[in-house]
Amino acid sequence: MIVIMGATGATGNALLRRLAGSGVPCRALSREPDQLREKAFALAGVDVRHADATDADSLRAAFSGATQLFLTMVNRPDQVELETRAIDIAAECGIGHVVKLSAPTAAPDSPVAIARWHFAIEEVLRNSGMAHTILRPYAFMQKLLSLAPSIAAHRVISGTLGAAACNFIDCRDIADVAAAALTRREIAGGTYTLTGSRTYSYAQLAGQLTGLLGVPIRYVDLSPSDFRAELVERSGLPDWLADHIVEIQQLAVAQPERPTDTVARVLGRPPRTLESFLSEHLDAFTQPAAVRR
Repeated sequence: MIVIMGATGATGNALLRRLAGSGVPCRALSREPDQLREKAFALAGVDVRHADATDADSLRAAFSGATQLFLTMVNRPDQVELETRAIDIAAECGIGHVVKLSAPTAAPDSPVAIARWHFAIEEVLRNSGMAHTILRPYAFMQKLLSLAPSIAAHRVISGTLGAAACNFIDCRDIADVAAAALTRREIAGGTYTLTGSRTYSYAQLAGQLTGLLGVPIRYVDLSPSDFRAELVERSGLPDWLADHIVEIQQLAVAQPERPTDTVARVLGRPPRTLESFLSEHLDAFTQPAAVRR
């Protein structure tokens, strides 16, 4: 039995569908299991359970009888504490293999705070005695949908990247690599940096959307402080999350990003393209937030 934490998120839900569609027994965890059951109603063999990473007893009940765990959580300031608890209880419950979703620049001295958190969690996992596979994906294409309101309303993308190019990856490709690690012995146990097949600057992203939408979309480059202020004051992000977005964009400026061939090597096919993702979600970039569903 494979337990999936984060089963309502983009990657966790894609993994759930991938495994269930292949007939692999899996248990999906959520703090709101009724909502997850609605999403998983057509998926055979899915055992939906309540679990909350702040509640050790709920984790023990959810992990009971499982052999593998897919571990991902939404980034938050207490992430190290929560994921450490999940790892400790997984080991206590006899889980033999953990696949953890981490960060591409995970290191103790990373300039990105969340990457330092992920490295600390990786260290806990390495010392847990359990077999483990670490996935380090770059920016999720799905996160680009957060830019849609500004694009739909103002035809503008803002950031602090300058001309730097970024890696993007579709969460469904991450899920497919996770599924391989959970079901193919030769894949398990590695550390995999995951990207799409090429990098894009935000100006190139704006160009892609211009071509697809048929209206001019422009990139406005801001100073780090001005961009952070926009994220906090206009978008309403908490300080720590605004700091994170600025940190990862400035890291891409300081350390140019390059794609890997990991997805193609593991899956035997190229990763999904940014162009296909944008085409698939084009309506999101044309409808104002108030009417978008």
